[in-house]
Amino acid sequence: MDFTFSPKEEAFRSELSSWLQENLPDGWLEGKQTVPADAKEQAKFMKDWQKTLSKGKWAGVSWPQEYGGRGASLIEEVIYEQEMARVKAPPQLNIVGTAMVGPTLLQIGTEEQKEKYVPKILNGEEIWCQGYSEPNSGSDLASLQTKAVKQGDKWIINGQKIWTSFAHLADRCFLLARTDNTGKKHEGITAFIVDMHQPGVEVRPIRSINDWHHFNEVYFTDAVAYEADIVGELHKGWQVSLTLLSHERVGVARKIFSLQYQVEELAQMAKTLTRNGQPLIENPLVLQNLVKLRSKTRALLLNFYRHLTNTIRKGHPGPEGSMDKIVSSELGQEILAYAMTLQGSTNILWKEDAPIHDSWQNEYLRSMAYTIEGGTSEINRNVVGERLMGLPKDIKF
Repeated sequence: MDFTFSPKEEAFRSELSSWLQENLPDGWLEGKQTVPADAKEQAKFMKDWQKTLSKGKWAGVSWPQEYGGRGASLIEEVIYEQEMARVKAPPQLNIVGTAMVGPTLLQIGTEEQKEKYVPKILNGEEIWCQGYSEPNSGSDLASLQTKAVKQGDKWIINGQKIWTSFAHLADRCFLLARTDNTGKKHEGITAFIVDMHQPGVEVRPIRSINDWHHFNEVYFTDAVAYEADIVGELHKGWQVSLTLLSHERVGVARKIFSLQYQVEELAQMAKTLTRNGQPLIENPLVLQNLVKLRSKTRALLLNFYRHLTNTIRKGHPGPEGSMDKIVSSELGQEILAYAMTLQGSTNILWKEDAPIHDSWQNEYLRSMAYTIEGGTSEINRNVVGERLMGLPKDIKF
């Protein structure tokens, strides 16, 4: 395997690195990597960062140039994620729009949909959320019960969605609803674009264990969508959803690269914290555990590169991505759990009382969701077993 990048790819990295040096928030590269705690200030901070990225044409690097992107190759997308992880770049508020909805509309949307929605996605003028999961339809998404019934030129939508990221800030929702009940459960589903500001849409916050407000419940009561709001074909929303999810193919990359840097930060923490007057890094057991974590992250990275090579050769991502998702999620939890171990009993301290920046505590609590979001480890293990190892499929009852 050749780990070198071409001159063109290195030029791409250099351009991005220089741009980040000049455009990251003040003090960011010096360690002042703080996102405002206040919800409104946080949303404004993230939206401003989105606009900054858009002006520099770094908000949608894989998008065609005529739509404000750079037409980046898959390798360049990975370099982008690598550089963003290196500097711990601020999060994008409209990540659902730029990473999934926008590319889907560019691929299968109508010309009217592209013209109406795509420019506002990239510059952050309109924020998007994704209406997929329901209280009784998480991993088994095809069993969703939200319904859309046609009345004249309108579709009347009733149902509930849950774990909807950024719904409280969203202007639009990319929503799956059942439009026909006569076939198999994967049939009769349609993808709609829904206005989140209309009557009949109610958003209720879900606060995470670390008190962040990121998720929401969304209730649709006679909400309205129109024929022009259907993405893809009527009753063929399952295929549309697979198209959207395929655009997450490099989404796991930043997490993999972030893990490399987290282990290095763990080592720095072990140099800073002491027990009985001795830096933890000098404890043989601590050193051994850090070496194990570094070895695991290196193995994960090399496997990711191998799978990336297969994707480039085939022209499309394969089931190997499920392996990357499983390992990166579970290893991320392991690294953060060890960060808590290194802090000892002081790991229960919060904010200004924390001996080390409390981002470790925040991320440790946040990591509980790693093995659920983006496809549970159980579902991904099924994919690996069935599609990579050739094991028999689950019995369907």
